[in-house]
Amino acid sequence: MADDTGRPTTSEYAEVPAAPGETAEQLAMRDKYYHGSGTLKKSLRLFYVYAIATGAIFTFMAYWDGFFLTTTGPFTFIGFALMMVAVLPIGFVYAEWSVMCPTAGVELVYGTVGLNKHAGFWSTWLILAAWLAVPPAGVLGIVSWINYMFDLNLSVGWIALVSCIVLSLYTVLSLQNISISGRIQSAMLIYGIIACIIGSILWITSDAWSWDNFHPFVQSGLASHFGIPAAVIGVALLVTPYFGFEIVPNMVEEGDFPIKKQNQAILGSIITCGLLYVFYYFALSGMDTWGALTGDGTGAPFASLHAFKDQIGNTGFWAVWLWIFGIGAALFPITTSVLGFWLSSVRMLFAMGRQNFLPKAFAKTNRHHQPILPNLLILGISLAAIMTMNYSTFLQNFFTLMAFAAASCYAIISAASIVAAVKHPDWERPYKIPGGMFMRVLSLIISIVFAFLTVLGQAGYTVMIEYLAIGAALWLWMMIVKWRKEPVWMETPDGIKEY
Repeated sequence: MADDTGRPTTSEYAEVPAAPGETAEQLAMRDKYYHGSGTLKKSLRLFYVYAIATGAIFTFMAYWDGFFLTTTGPFTFIGFALMMVAVLPIGFVYAEWSVMCPTAGVELVYGTVGLNKHAGFWSTWLILAAWLAVPPAGVLGIVSWINYMFDLNLSVGWIALVSCIVLSLYTVLSLQNISISGRIQSAMLIYGIIACIIGSILWITSDAWSWDNFHPFVQSGLASHFGIPAAVIGVALLVTPYFGFEIVPNMVEEGDFPIKKQNQAILGSIITCGLLYVFYYFALSGMDTWGALTGDGTGAPFASLHAFKDQIGNTGFWAVWLWIFGIGAALFPITTSVLGFWLSSVRMLFAMGRQNFLPKAFAKTNRHHQPILPNLLILGISLAAIMTMNYSTFLQNFFTLMAFAAASCYAIISAASIVAAVKHPDWERPYKIPGGMFMRVLSLIISIVFAFLTVLGQAGYTVMIEYLAIGAALWLWMMIVKWRKEPVWMETPDGIKEY
């Protein structure tokens, strides 16, 4: 295609603007690299992208609440505030990358362009650990909510069966036009936020709410390590309820809005959820003692629902409200989180196929421009996890693994940002990161500290070691087989480059 001056503007296989000075020959080369890949259709409004990312970050509010309070006690709401401030520098780094290299598969691209293809692979493998853990954990949370609300006392077999049905429904939805998911996500997110705010106000204004429940202010069911207080480790684990803002740039190829506005959705999703977390957990902490809310520090779920049932009532209006609140604060946050991370994981696997990290089959799309094989793979991984996970320990195991994986990935992307700024100061950066190099270095330091602390907070190292071992095997296959036949390539501000 060409504009009215005859200058090429896009390639045949992807709606990517030509780089300044890019020639027809260079665009022909781009078509060569994109050949055989499907395309992602631009059909998402900015608000939908914001809703998908915010819905993903919008953690399992009234389900993981007992675990959050277990980590740091009544101090948890301060921990959420500290974490919001700490995550913002990482968000700034992603905001800068998102408009400098606007393409799906963000960790894959940022790590490779800034450092090398090995960093691109490992940053991707780490963030996928966090993203791919959400569907099975979330769907099991949905079934647990159904079990709790209806008092069904489901057997393990029934839990697995219902989980498989729900996972199949997610697969079908993800294979439809992306705008459908955007509308559904937006509706559930709005309902969930309103329910959490109203519920928090009802707690604070109830007779049961008391400042006495904030004493002692800092408590933790975790263990201290190397002289580092358990509460400090607990605060670091709160990075998990914030990861997901990176979904925004992962949807850029489907965004029907100016690329430079991505930073509004990235930073907006962090701040929206951060403020809500602070208010919600401040209100919840005052409803009962730490021991009662957390099952004596065991991380028992549904502390929020117990706060209404045990401290306020479960008859008349409160019986109705418990359902209204339970849907908005427990069911919908889980549902939006699963959908957000599912969609983002699909696009990451799609990019891995397109850029020659995985077979090209992963980059094939259906008539709705949705990747086919990535959706089926995520379904298979989630089903396998449901069938093999230990239902009594999965909550803490998955939570701590996600925290470590996300923090480690952010460290690699922050390092890539620093190197890119040093090596390519001439690259156009439509979003100017506040503080420049200082903010990039701060993001790296924060990420490294979080990664170290979350390693200490692991409930068990078996799952983490197994996942990293699988990644190492895949990495070796790429180096020995895949990359010798097909080179890795990336869209950069200088055009397509091989790595």
